Amino acid sequence: MRHHREEVIGRAIREFELLDRLAMSLSAEDWQKPVPRPETKEPWTVKDAFAHIVYWKSDVIRSCRGERRPPEMRGLNIGAGNHLVYLRWRDRPVEEILAWHRQVQADLLAALREAPEEWFSGKERDAGWPGDLDGHSAYHRVRDIEQAVGK
Repeated sequence: MRHHREEVIGRAIREFELLDRLAMSLSAEDWQKPVPRPETKEPWTVKDAFAHIVYWKSDVIRSCRGERRPPEMRGLNIGAGNHLVYLRWRDRPVEEILAWHRQVQADLLAALREAPEEWFSGKERDAGWPGDLDGHSAYHRVRDIEQAVGK
């Protein structure tokens, strides 16, 4: 399937609004609740899952702009990349992560509007591309965050 700018932007906006609405409904205690995770993975809290979503959404900005991955992320598999994100964001306050979430959305929309049409429709991709904008976010929003806080 080939994608179009407005369709991708629309999906990104819809998922941002759902995630933002959920974030605004969380109490200070909710942010610290553990999310369901296998014992072999790091013990994420709601805050960690939220930061994870935002980080990978920000990675779409880099891709959209044709930029390389940051040096510290090059060559890492998904698990190692997720671990690095966890280490970077786990000790930051919720307010900082929320501000980052909103800044990433603004930067993402600007990058999507500035991207060449070829980035969207240049080749066949699956229906959920780019997944980190909505599918990945929705997965962690529902499976991790909503489940942890009982929403």
